[in-house]
Amino acid sequence: MFVLAACGDAEPPPPAEATESPAVPTAAVPVDRHRGLWVLCEGSQRVLENPERIQALLDDARQLGTTDLFVQVYRGGRAWFDSSLADAAPYRALVAATGRDTLAELVERAHAEGLRVHAWVNVFSLAGNTRATLLDDLGRDAVLVDRKGRSILDYPQLDVPPPDRRYYRMGTPAVYLDPGAPGVRERLVAIFAELMQRYPALDGLHLDYIRYPDVLPFVPGSRFGVGLDFGYGAKTRARFEAETGLVAGPDAAPAVANRWDAWRRDQVTAMVSAARAAVLAASPTAQVSAAVWTYADRAYLALGQDWRGWLDAGLLDFAVPMAYTLDDHLLAQIAATFAGLPTHDRIWIGLGSWLFRKNPPRARAQLRIAAGVATGGDALFSWDSIADAPELRAALFAEASDAP
Repeated sequence: MFVLAACGDAEPPPPAEATESPAVPTAAVPVDRHRGLWVLCEGSQRVLENPERIQALLDDARQLGTTDLFVQVYRGGRAWFDSSLADAAPYRALVAATGRDTLAELVERAHAEGLRVHAWVNVFSLAGNTRATLLDDLGRDAVLVDRKGRSILDYPQLDVPPPDRRYYRMGTPAVYLDPGAPGVRERLVAIFAELMQRYPALDGLHLDYIRYPDVLPFVPGSRFGVGLDFGYGAKTRARFEAETGLVAGPDAAPAVANRWDAWRRDQVTAMVSAARAAVLAASPTAQVSAAVWTYADRAYLALGQDWRGWLDAGLLDFAVPMAYTLDDHLLAQIAATFAGLPTHDRIWIGLGSWLFRKNPPRARAQLRIAAGVATGGDALFSWDSIADAPELRAALFAEASDAP
């Protein structure tokens, strides 16, 4: 079994063995189902840098039965849209080369074909961009510090330093911003507000990396005093102390540690809430969604990502749990769990279709598993990987055409 933590980074190779497909569940499936398609800004196709590829994207989206495009426009602190607040070097290079604003053109042409477009943004991850201009403005204090007082900026290859690397690894190595550091939330919200204001035709904002880093192995909260967790920067801890009267630290008593964990989780929720307010202020009909960790308990305890709570509170219009796995039996269990939730109609099951480039029938089988349960729909990762694999592309087209 293999599960990928998040969208938008390098796709690791799947393990050699895979579990065959189980019987497809039979459940009452809503007629109005959605299908999302993630479109990378720095993948193989780079459609935002190559506007002549827009039609190929739209043609494939139609053949795949897509209703919604998640178009990545902000990654590594860099913007593929007109921005004065983010590093818009990719956008400026495009305009200089073509004189065109590809995002605006893509939205217009997608709407003409009945497709919705959501701007996909990587929130707290700066990928491998240790020189992000955002850090020039906010400083090193904006980057997460681990429980041993080490900044991620000082991690070799952005992974856990030795000797700890014998025991812990970053699931997705990257520079991560600290959700609790002064100025971080405000700066990100301003960038996303500018995006929605300048592109009012967008149908929504799609949040990714809206969490703390994933570390292997899983640590269920700081109160156990083991493992590796983040958020221990001096200014962040000072904020916590000022707001609660408590002192956070790796050796805090369990009651304080529980409060510290909840406070850090609240910082991520506050980011979602502020982003939603900014989106609706710019475009009252736009939606806010998020690509989230599949396992809600781990997301809540270890990543500060209370996505089920966000759905319950109406902070998200829908969530897309990334159920990227080679194990179809596990996928069926996950899908059935989602279908049993009160918010099932606002959950779209994210599928790692790229995992089956060498075995396209399995990609079709996973689509049938997702379609066989009562959720809001599914989403495919990613258009780039599908476009690069003709047999996989043909298999997914065939499955979409056979769907009722």
